[in-house]
Amino acid sequence: MIPYLLRKLVYGLAVMLGVVVVVFFLFNILPVDPARMTQGQRADVQSLQAVRKEFGLDKPVPVQFAYYLNDLSPLGIHLNTADEQQRYGYVKLFPVSKSKVLALKWPYLRRSYQTRKDVASLLIEVIPNTLVLAAAAMVFAIIIGVFLGVMSAVNKDTWIDKLALSFSTLGISAPSFFAGIIIAWIFGFVLSNYTHLNTSGSLYSYDPFKGEVITLKNLVLPVITLGLRPLAIIVQLTRNAMLDVLGQDYIRTAKAKGLSNRTIIYRHALKNAMNPVITAIANWFASLLAGSFFVEYIFGYNGLGKATVDALEMSDFPVVMGSILFIAFIFVVISILVDVIYVWIDPRVKLS
Repeated sequence: MIPYLLRKLVYGLAVMLGVVVVVFFLFNILPVDPARMTQGQRADVQSLQAVRKEFGLDKPVPVQFAYYLNDLSPLGIHLNTADEQQRYGYVKLFPVSKSKVLALKWPYLRRSYQTRKDVASLLIEVIPNTLVLAAAAMVFAIIIGVFLGVMSAVNKDTWIDKLALSFSTLGISAPSFFAGIIIAWIFGFVLSNYTHLNTSGSLYSYDPFKGEVITLKNLVLPVITLGLRPLAIIVQLTRNAMLDVLGQDYIRTAKAKGLSNRTIIYRHALKNAMNPVITAIANWFASLLAGSFFVEYIFGYNGLGKATVDALEMSDFPVVMGSILFIAFIFVVISILVDVIYVWIDPRVKLS
């Protein structure tokens, strides 16, 4: 298992390196002056030069990329000064020259052009909200999707099966941004007197007497919108996998032994039909983090997606680049976890 995990980690690092290369060169070919974005239009020449030197913008692009990799790498070479140590928060390992040391640190995502705050601290403020939204949407999709998929397979070619398939097709066909606008208008505006839901709102709201409080009702519409597409996929995957498993010999043997339909379906058939569903769940959870961008923006939900879109509108590229790298990291981690879960849930899967 350990060699297998090491091999997967190497693949994951290669993917992350590819993402870093694409993200860096994509945002460095755009005609935007970060120094001007940071200091404003009335900044003097000396201030602009100081900012360009701070961000390494006064050097050739290949050198800038090397600096960027050094910032992102957990092991980096940095100046042995108090300011440098405060900026990166590194731990000295050993000196490599008179003025530089090899240091251990968290990846440094640099600072926002607009707020001058560390990008990591900005993302940490909003990532929990997005994780809550994505997890809630995934739980909603799994519970409803697996249930409808099982019901559709057990009642094949009946009205239940046709209704579940029609709902699934509708969910796949509707883009999240379009579904979000329709759902927000119907349930948050037209029927708001009955649903008591809002067209916009975040996980936390401010109460003049209690301060910041959790407002769970603001999760309802974004969760439904974000969960519709994975729910539709899970319905069809569960149905098809269940139909395949229900035709296997061991299911007929279980029926011949007199086991109840409930036991056969939930203890034998469903477990063996979950492999493609697990793949969809894992991939969709990572996709939900990326897909939440439009949903959060539509519903005014203060999460990673809304923060990234706002940063993109203001050309605050370090925030955008940090968000993309975080999403890519989640995709890589979940991909590795899925491979491990495969081995655990299905002994027929070999590590090779």
